[in-house]
Amino acid sequence: MPDDEILRSTLRDQWHLVPSEITEQPVALMSRGWEITTPDGSYVARLAESGARAPMEAGLMAAEHLRGRRIDAGEPIRTLAGALTVETERGALGVQRRLPGRPLDCRDPVDQQWWGERLGVVHKALQGFRHPGLRPWQLPDPDAPHLDAEPWLRATVSAAVAAATRLTVTDQLTYGMLHGDPAADVFVLDPATGRSGLLHCGACGTGPVVYDVAAAVACAGGPEVAGEMLDGYLAAGPVRRDELDAALPVLLRLRWAVQADRAARAGCPEGLGAAREALESMPG
Repeated sequence: MPDDEILRSTLRDQWHLVPSEITEQPVALMSRGWEITTPDGSYVARLAESGARAPMEAGLMAAEHLRGRRIDAGEPIRTLAGALTVETERGALGVQRRLPGRPLDCRDPVDQQWWGERLGVVHKALQGFRHPGLRPWQLPDPDAPHLDAEPWLRATVSAAVAAATRLTVTDQLTYGMLHGDPAADVFVLDPATGRSGLLHCGACGTGPVVYDVAAAVACAGGPEVAGEMLDGYLAAGPVRRDELDAALPVLLRLRWAVQADRAARAGCPEGLGAAREALESMPG
């Protein structure tokens, strides 16, 4: 059955939502997403791998946690049976009410400030958040068979993992809940009110929060074009400049290594090529 048909039938059967329009969101590393328009309002549906169902539910509860602290985030919508997610043949599906506003543009300097500021606010507000579905971040396995897909791949991933391991052992890092895919378009700005918010939380788990910043920098196109976002983050987040300066280059390389690992595992040559290009362009 096509993905759209699975999505429509699941939304109808589990949430009594009848979409009049479905728009797929840009591709993310950890999950897929759609904006759903219905006669009753607009929603965001997220689909994660079945093995990530518990972390996905943790992310939905994290959105509730943020809302309880007056931070705008998409309201989780429970199924008719009261569940946070349902299992489909494509993975675990969750639904949140869509916040009003337009997605932020990673190329716009002012939007970058909003982007970094909101990510920092979210990280700070989730410092004390706990949920049984949250899992410690997992580094790629340098011995995984799929890393034989390209001659350069295993050595590159191994080096990135080793550097990240050294960083976490030798440096005092700030830990917390990670979004996993904090791209600019995960955040929205409502021109009518001037309020910005988070469409959805991810399903990544816990780890050094600079890893989320590295993921955002990768989405922006690299540190040389992400200065406004980084300034916004430092002004609002829990990380100081010295920690960011020390950890960002290592965790940015790790982020691209993770993307290469996932692309190789999925047999996606385009993703693998993009990761290689980014890794080769990084200093060191």
